[in-house]
Amino acid sequence: MNTTYWSWDRFFEALPFILDGLGLTIFLTISCFIFALVFGFVWTFLRRIPNRPFNWIVSWVMEFIRTTPPLVQLFFIYYAWPVMPLVGTTLSPVQSAILGLGLHYSTYISEIYRSGIESVEKGQWEAAQALNLSTLDKWRKVILPQAIPPTVPMLGNYFIILFKEVPLVSTISVAEILLLANTYGARNWAYLEPLTIVGIIFLLLSYPSSILIRKLEDRMNTRFDKNALAKSS
Repeated sequence: MNTTYWSWDRFFEALPFILDGLGLTIFLTISCFIFALVFGFVWTFLRRIPNRPFNWIVSWVMEFIRTTPPLVQLFFIYYAWPVMPLVGTTLSPVQSAILGLGLHYSTYISEIYRSGIESVEKGQWEAAQALNLSTLDKWRKVILPQAIPPTVPMLGNYFIILFKEVPLVSTISVAEILLLANTYGARNWAYLEPLTIVGIIFLLLSYPSSILIRKLEDRMNTRFDKNALAKSS
């Protein structure tokens, strides 16, 4: 079979094979993002503990995770983690993918949370204190409802970025669409069509999402501008 030219027959032959991994790709994206959202709060509140040496350690760990390539982190979690002393826990490829990408992006999301929290006016903190609210109620009823909405567009952008990073997990044998495309290419000595399919899939899913996020950002900015104008008047 001559594989040096484009073939629509190979394209349509590879399409259902690759689409079998689309569900796993979407599942990994959502799972990693949920992990990052939850653990981002952990980083945020750890950094607010009033202990300078502890804050320095947390900040250093976050910076180390951010500046280390996620591919290296995936390799470490999947291959090196099980053989470390006092660990010995073997994770499946999917578990390693969720832990690796989720932990990596949680450090970025933590910064988004921090910017949202710092944007809450000082008077709101003082009002919560004056009402003698418990720490949990202060955060749940006063701070977070005002801190989180402005961060939604930025969180959406990171969701799209994470979606485009998921193919990295093919390197630890997770059968998402890129690994299936490479598998088809290796079996048939034809990579052009399957990799084109992967590119089309990511374009069809990420481009509409980016438009939606942009519209959401514009709507949020308009709402904040109206609120600021109302307060000034």
